[in-house]
Amino acid sequence: MKSKLRVGLVCGGCSLEHEVSLKSAIYIMKYINKRFFEVVVLWISKQGDWYIVENDDMHIDFFVNKENLHKCMPILMFSSGNRCFEYINNILSLDVIFPIIHGALGEDGSLQGLLRLMNLPYVGSDVLGSAICMDKDITKRLLRDSGLSITPFRTFLAHEKKKLKFLNFADMFGLPFFVKPVNQGSSIGVAKVNDDYSFHSALDIAFFYSHKIIIESCIAGRELECAVLGNNENPITSVCGEIIKKNDDFYTYCDKYVDHNSEIVIPAVLEKSVSSKIRSIAIRVFQILNCFGMARVDIFLFGKDRIIINEVNTLPGFTSDSMYLKLWQATGINISTLLTRLIMLALDRYYKYN
Repeated sequence: MKSKLRVGLVCGGCSLEHEVSLKSAIYIMKYINKRFFEVVVLWISKQGDWYIVENDDMHIDFFVNKENLHKCMPILMFSSGNRCFEYINNILSLDVIFPIIHGALGEDGSLQGLLRLMNLPYVGSDVLGSAICMDKDITKRLLRDSGLSITPFRTFLAHEKKKLKFLNFADMFGLPFFVKPVNQGSSIGVAKVNDDYSFHSALDIAFFYSHKIIIESCIAGRELECAVLGNNENPITSVCGEIIKKNDDFYTYCDKYVDHNSEIVIPAVLEKSVSSKIRSIAIRVFQILNCFGMARVDIFLFGKDRIIINEVNTLPGFTSDSMYLKLWQATGINISTLLTRLIMLALDRYYKYN
């Protein structure tokens, strides 16, 4: 009988989405097909150190208590002066890596570059696709230059902050408008601007999280999402889902992970032609941005059939609340099957291009 594939589930990380990553990893551990896969959990602490965590310890309370560190096997230690690589063979002996680190250093191509240097297959987009989609500015430019509709925006660097005037953008975009750091997920650092005071507060917040920000118009349209699965040449799409906010604000981090203060409708109520158009555009976006494995394409539907692309997420959440999983479940693919497909797609790409 063929032995199981050894999957390295990389979670945690240094970003602000550390806890979301842990929740995703715990959920994956629960539903991955254990007949086919042996999972080795590789936890990256907030300090950047790598540990192997026993599967029985995969619960949130374990990671909250720092005294539990002694139960973990250190692999790569970066936070101390004496950097330790003694147990790196624990990583190199794995068959495939499943990175589930959201945000900076995990979703932006950094981790993907390290795994590529280690010559390890990994789930999800490669260095280029990950880096592109993590940067809202670059994403928008590529989509715009490909003839797709995006939210009107302007980009600014930190040294330009003092010259930014509220009235200029109020005239340009109307009110309200948004200020966003270019490289954060889960709506972290995003603020809606209605006046001069909220504008300067939004700038402070956005530049705290990134040296580059975008200022963009607020689209008063329906907020829809479509999941994509596959490698660049043959992706498939899920049904569309809609996020209906219970107030007039935007879809915040708390809405997504704490208060659940929005209604999710899957499948979204759409004319068949509009749904087909959205799914077709999602595939085009996936291919233009050099995505592999998976992505969630977020769009606005403005009017009857005008589609405006908002953002693309190459490493969506894998928790019970995650839209990506819900969209595939409504399409007929359960989480266990989805995880297996993602791992097989990673191996297929690796052997095809290496």
